Amino acid sequence: MTVAIVKEKLHKYIERADGKKIKALYAYVANEMEHENNIFDAEMMAVLDERSNDYLSGKSKTFTREESMKDINEFRKKLKNGL
Repeated sequence: MTVAIVKEKLHKYIERADGKKIKALYAYVANEMEHENNIFDAEMMAVLDERSNDYLSGKSKTFTREESMKDINEFRKKLKNGL
């Protein structure tokens, strides 16, 4: 059976199923759906957690928008002038 046929059968089933069955089906696939929506893999999440912890502990320095834009503009000028 192809994926397209399975999808169609599931759609038809959901359209006619009672609320109790739909909730049971949802409970069965909810965890998988949640993980599918996560765009970061475990490695990236570890990096983000580490950076967040560094920020919260004061270990990493933060910059205001103005400071960041100043640094970016200075870097652009250097590139334009051939470093």
